[in-house]
Amino acid sequence: MNTVQVCGPFADAGLNELVRGFLRPVRSTHTGDVPIRIDVIEKGDSYVVYAEVPGVTKDAIDVTIEGNTVTIAAAAAAKRETEVRDGERALRTERYAGPKVRSFSLAVELDEVASHARYEAGVLELTLTKKVSAASRKLAIA
Repeated sequence: MNTVQVCGPFADAGLNELVRGFLRPVRSTHTGDVPIRIDVIEKGDSYVVYAEVPGVTKDAIDVTIEGNTVTIAAAAAAKRETEVRDGERALRTERYAGPKVRSFSLAVELDEVASHARYEAGVLELTLTKKVSAASRKLAIA
């Protein structure tokens, strides 16, 4: 059976996405959360989490551990300029300066006292220690 292929200047997928992205309406304000991208690695008795949090100071980052749930919240250090000068028109505004929040759950409860965090070059590194579970014991039946 023969297959039909569309030929034309917009048939290429890369060019098609470029044209669609350019013609998409430009928004001047963002109302949704911008996700914090994370990588989670399990290392024996702990998890190591790498979170992208660029453009903030370490004092503007809050990490909360509740059981097996971790929440990372960051407030932008600098505000985005929204002022447009005479004769200028914003064609695209993609940079975002606002609060960012990310919560995720892990398989086991975490020991918040033994866990620690480090922030360098826009990457937050969390070492989350697993809570030692009490050994199960066999109940005697009376």
